[in-house]
Amino acid sequence: MSTKMKTVLIIVGALILGGIIAGPKIKDYLVNNLGKRDLQSEKAAFTLKTNDILAEFTSNEAAANKKYLEKPVVISGVITSVNGKEVIIDEVVVCGFTTADASLIVGKAVSVKGRVTGYINLTDMGMASTVNMDQCSINK
Repeated sequence: MSTKMKTVLIIVGALILGGIIAGPKIKDYLVNNLGKRDLQSEKAAFTLKTNDILAEFTSNEAAANKKYLEKPVVISGVITSVNGKEVIIDEVVVCGFTTADASLIVGKAVSVKGRVTGYINLTDMGMASTVNMDQCSINK
């Protein structure tokens, strides 16, 4: 067997072994950081008002994504729409609640904790931009 072939086999073997060793850790990282998690047990990374977070996304979307995406955030404002598990606050933040909550009514001031999942810029189309959150619940 040639030296090149031995080198290739060693590299392939090392990659396979590395995948076997690191695989479970990578899976745990992805589940804990990108998947569903228990946000209520996590400390909020940021607490702010709806217009403040929207202003950050509007002025520098890339920086705001880096700062807020996938992080537990507490947002406060007034409910402007309720549709089952989806609640819109100040016509700016769209919150996906895990369960419908009868106490969420239009006009009520709330403080909501959830995970920021993205920003949708619709100003070019003449519509309001929104910050989206999931796994939301009333912040206690």
